[in-house]
Amino acid sequence: MLLAPLARVSREVAETSARSRKISLLAELFRTAGPEDVPVVIPYLAGRLPQGRIGVGWSSLKDPPAPADSATLTVGGVDRAFSALAAVAGAGAQAERRRLVRELLAAATGEEQRFLVGLLTGEVRQGALDAIAVEALARTSGAGAARVRRAVMLAGSLQRVARRLLADGPEALEEFRLTVGSPVLPMLAQSAGSVEEAVERLGDCAVEEKLDGIRVQVHRSGTTVRVFTRALDDITDRLPEVTALARRLDGDGFVLDGEVIALDEEGRPRPFQEVAGRVGSRTDVTSAAAAVPVSPVFFDVLALDGRDLLDLPFARRHEALARLVPEPVRVRRVEVRGPAGPSGPGGPPGSPGGAEAAEFLRGTLERGHEGVVVKALDAPYSAGRRGAGWLKVKPVHTLDLVVLAAERGHGRRTGTLSNLHLGARRADGSFAMLGKTFKGLTDAMLQWQTERLRELAVGDDGFTVTVRPELVVEIAYDGLQTSSRYPAGVTLRFARVVRYREDKRAEDADTVDTVLAAHGRPPGGRT
Repeated sequence: MLLAPLARVSREVAETSARSRKISLLAELFRTAGPEDVPVVIPYLAGRLPQGRIGVGWSSLKDPPAPADSATLTVGGVDRAFSALAAVAGAGAQAERRRLVRELLAAATGEEQRFLVGLLTGEVRQGALDAIAVEALARTSGAGAARVRRAVMLAGSLQRVARRLLADGPEALEEFRLTVGSPVLPMLAQSAGSVEEAVERLGDCAVEEKLDGIRVQVHRSGTTVRVFTRALDDITDRLPEVTALARRLDGDGFVLDGEVIALDEEGRPRPFQEVAGRVGSRTDVTSAAAAVPVSPVFFDVLALDGRDLLDLPFARRHEALARLVPEPVRVRRVEVRGPAGPSGPGGPPGSPGGAEAAEFLRGTLERGHEGVVVKALDAPYSAGRRGAGWLKVKPVHTLDLVVLAAERGHGRRTGTLSNLHLGARRADGSFAMLGKTFKGLTDAMLQWQTERLRELAVGDDGFTVTVRPELVVEIAYDGLQTSSRYPAGVTLRFARVVRYREDKRAEDADTVDTVLAAHGRPPGGRT
């Protein structure tokens, strides 16, 4: 398959907001793609490289060669070129990567060049998410969307299902079943503005602590235990304490869903980064476990005694979980009644269940956790989806920060100043950068900030435009994490733009010490 139609469809999908049109465009593309191309086409559409990070920086992308006159690149050929780039290492690696990149771009047309640069820089964001690809595959193959979605959930891979579906038709979906030892995509939660809103929407529900740990899926068959991450990576060897606990449980043929967390001496959760570092440690696991012992906390069971429980209502799955897993390693929770309970929907707002849920949230936050997940008692396990039966609620932190610089956009954002460098005030009046974000920007905001930042520009290296620190922007974020890359020693987690605050001056922006104090960190971060 040629790359040209993929680059064209990527652009066309970016230019439409209509979901139905996106699905039609992808369905047309899948009809022309061979089964061997789909495992590459799908991640490309979502802006991902199957090879992961391949070490290509901006220095390799500056001054691209003139584009080719005609389209000759194939999807398979580009994939092999990216694999060759990923394999470059050792002395002279940077020069070799630049040579390979220029060779690839010289063979690409103008539209193909823009698409390839967008892939390499992470700027392909055209809304072609996996959910839309599922709908498109269903339309292309004649299989029902629900069947395709379930197969993807059980296979843990949209690409794998797409290849089999396009090669052998809808009957191939029957081979995808829940199997102990093979991970499935986890169910995810949508967001709600408050616990009262969540209870109003769901009716009778359970309110559970939302833990800031690493999501794990634990499989046991006989004495064999395997532990997988949310991304379905096998981390069994890194978590011996989880494996030991799973072997002690009085059951077999089970799949558990939960998180691993680390607690300090007072029983409060340790920072997420410490847990992530522990789970990421591959070498000296014994020393890592001694330094940061972790504990599993389970909140669902997907299979027990070899029986698939996915379609059971959550209340029955939790009964099975309570029989299998002792209370100390089950998530703390409370069940509440909602207005859409046995008496039917339409109950009065402000029900007692909402008040009870709000009280549980307050206690959860006091215990140091990040929020709650509200789960409908009648909801099945919608693996791999942000199901409407799970709603997460957590406080939103906001800061007023100053824009210090902005990076030039690529792909759909070519011609704009997109990725913002965000700073907080120091005591001496200077600014410490706390991170970057391009998230939360509407097209109108992007256009406005580009024009405004150009007026404030004081430097331009061809990639980043430095500006006078005058423009204040309100940023929402999920918390802080330690980072040696930034002068205050911390950076913002999941930062996104809320709005610009033209009513505020730079001296009204939040200070570094204020940011640190709000998260229980000592003032006076590195300068």
